[in-house]
Amino acid sequence: MSFHDLVVVRVVTDTGAEGTGVSWTPRVGASAVRAIVEDECAPLLEGRTPHPKVRWQELYDYLHEAGPGGVTAMALAAVDIALWDLRAKAFGSSLVDLIGRRRDSVTAYASGVNLDYDLDKLCAQVRRWVDAGHSGVKIKVGSADLDRDLERLAAVRAILGSKRKLMVDANQRWDVPTASRAINAFETFDPSWIEEPLPADDIAGHAHLRAMTRMPFAIGENLRTVRQFRDALVAGLCDIAQPNVVRVGGITPFLRIADLTATFGVPIAPHLLPELSAQLAMCVPMVSMVEDIDRASFADLNVLSEPSGITIDAEGARTSTGPGHGLVFRPGR
Repeated sequence: MSFHDLVVVRVVTDTGAEGTGVSWTPRVGASAVRAIVEDECAPLLEGRTPHPKVRWQELYDYLHEAGPGGVTAMALAAVDIALWDLRAKAFGSSLVDLIGRRRDSVTAYASGVNLDYDLDKLCAQVRRWVDAGHSGVKIKVGSADLDRDLERLAAVRAILGSKRKLMVDANQRWDVPTASRAINAFETFDPSWIEEPLPADDIAGHAHLRAMTRMPFAIGENLRTVRQFRDALVAGLCDIAQPNVVRVGGITPFLRIADLTATFGVPIAPHLLPELSAQLAMCVPMVSMVEDIDRASFADLNVLSEPSGITIDAEGARTSTGPGHGLVFRPGR
């Protein structure tokens, strides 16, 4: 994947106060997200009070006619994030403290998009993470040849030793027979979780796979609604929940999902968007880890015009922003 699109939204009140939101689309859907924001969300917001929870529900009910997930949720997310930023600034508060800070730091694990790396390059990446002090790493699996995955896992586990955590991510590549064979073979290397072994919306398939394997499931980066998380939790298929704040429709539903998962004893490990995910991880009832992913933060992508105040490294995630969420984006095209 050679590029991502960001859709940056600014909500301005009649007093001139401003909040900034963002949506993220990997290659597909940016123009649709922008059109929904401009043509559908903006007219509905005009003249209304900028309360994020109230406006989110109103917009969700309206946009639901075009589908409760996908590009409608990603457009709604940009507006919702902007409204939360605006509200925090109005109170002179950081986003974390406005929502309710529960902790000052969260453990981070290192990860990267590395399935295409040869073994030497993968090992060099993992050694760099270990040298930096990371106590846990995640690598991609799902090679056409299972033996290739096993060779890579053996090499990575040898570098990590027995004390550091290893997580694996299949990115929805498998069917049930392939997944069960791979997951059971991976147990030798003691992974802490397997992420997205099957297509995300295949609840029945996950239930079948659950009966055939023992490894914890980390799912959620491609679940789009609170109800989808509810269904996965009720079915007992989600051991670590990984909502993406943009894909679920913003901060408002993200916090609802976090409250829901906590009632099932399931912690949150937010997906991607590290500068936003780290802030939300400070506030949720139960948290696992946040992702320190190679070359994928807003800072690494060089889309911020000033430092955000969010730090994610081997020592964990920490936040120290001014009022709002602290993200100031460079002007786009």
